[in-house]
Amino acid sequence: MVNKKSLRDRGKISLSKYFQELTEGDSVTVIKEKSLASFFPKRLQGRTGKVVGKRGKSYILKINDQKKEKEFLIEPIHLLKIKN
Repeated sequence: MVNKKSLRDRGKISLSKYFQELTEGDSVTVIKEKSLASFFPKRLQGRTGKVVGKRGKSYILKINDQKKEKEFLIEPIHLLKIKN
C-alpha cells in the first residue's frame, strides 16, 4: 500500500468524487483518500461491500469482516463504485 499520492494529484480533492451519489444495492470498494484524515480501520482498505443506506452525508456499507457481516459508515470520497 502506497502512503503518498502521485506528484500530479498531491493536494487535490476531487469534488465530483466528494459529492458522488450512490443508490442502495450499489457495489463499492473502500479506497482511502490519502489527503484527508479518515477514521475507519486499516483492514477495510480495498474491501468491497454493498450500500445499504445513507446517514447524513455518509453511506452505510455492509462488509464481510472476518467471516461476520458488519455495517460501516464511510464518507463518499473514500468509496469507488464498481460497475456490474
